[in-house]
Amino acid sequence: MNNVSEKVKSIAPSLTLEITAQAKKMKAEGISVIGFGAGEPDFNTPEYIIESAKKALDIGFTKYTPASGTQELKVAICKKFEEDNGLKYEPANIVVSSGAKASLFHAISAIVDEGEEVIIPSPYWLTYPELVKLAGGKCVYVSATVENDYKVTAKQIEDACTDKTKCLILNSPNNPTGSVYSKEEIEEIAKVAEKKGIYVISDEIYEKLVYAGEKHYSIASVSDYMYDHTIVINGVSKSYAMTGWRIGYLAAPKDIAKAISSMQSHTTSNACSIAQYASVTALEGGADFIAQMQKTFDERRKYMFERLSKIEGVTCSEPKGAFYAFINVSKLYGKTFEGEVVDSSMTFAKGALKKGVALIPGVAFGDDNSIRLSYTISLEDIKEGIDRLESFIADLK
Repeated sequence: MNNVSEKVKSIAPSLTLEITAQAKKMKAEGISVIGFGAGEPDFNTPEYIIESAKKALDIGFTKYTPASGTQELKVAICKKFEEDNGLKYEPANIVVSSGAKASLFHAISAIVDEGEEVIIPSPYWLTYPELVKLAGGKCVYVSATVENDYKVTAKQIEDACTDKTKCLILNSPNNPTGSVYSKEEIEEIAKVAEKKGIYVISDEIYEKLVYAGEKHYSIASVSDYMYDHTIVINGVSKSYAMTGWRIGYLAAPKDIAKAISSMQSHTTSNACSIAQYASVTALEGGADFIAQMQKTFDERRKYMFERLSKIEGVTCSEPKGAFYAFINVSKLYGKTFEGEVVDSSMTFAKGALKKGVALIPGVAFGDDNSIRLSYTISLEDIKEGIDRLESFIADLK
């Protein structure tokens, strides 16, 4: 008898763990390492939110809440959707979860049956395929290219649809590429979704972090069909620097939201009561904090893109959202570093780590030709890190 279920055995471990573990080991040994791997803002949670959490403790807001979230937080989320996205939801459409990853897990599990297909544009956030597998679904990958700024076209999505297609997972602004879909691109994808009769799970966690004149558009706002066939995923982790607070939320048609709430009541139950209380406060303010964080990230983004664009053998599409740059390094494959052949994103990352720079291999995101860098570190560290990256590339023979 197997000790582990076949479904769980199919889940791949994070391909970034080896690089991360080695970088930590080097730091512990006193070796300088510049880490470009972080997927969270390097800002602390704003003080007004921290004070709200303290108040929650002081007033004894430390008990169970409804499994799908407090009414106060749901109302605040509805207000956010209407003001930011032009979407009118009621609290019955909203489910609050222990982080956006939990929201995604419950959303996928709620609508995907065994053997149904889920279209995932590639490069993708590495968790999407694993959540689809857990739901018993089949991943269908559609490749975006650096030439098209790592965005898939409506035609690519239409060509990937079959009679087994249940939904598309759309992520804009995108992790790992930083790409942002325009209003026109979103509208064209929406037409395909309606034509094929499929759902869209729209991951909008980075919506506040857009640059270069770009604007975020939610596909749920495009038409009545999309409103009724989109599950919007969001949370407070990126926009309010609250990654450790673990508050994600989703908006869905009421029947789906009710089903997700029922499922969540048996998986995680309610998200942390104190974090929910503070999230109401977060959503009611924070405009100045978000603007300052966005400005800081934009300065780093511009510098990083300018530097990376000048490195011979590297191709970089300008990132216009989130806080990542995604560079194609495949022209350097076949060269050697300290006697080792660099022939993949993993071997590239391992070689770069020897020069004191930690990068995330693109194979983790479905693109073995590329590397992801985060600009959630200081400009000084970004400068030093890119210097080290250039030194590594110069040493390739």
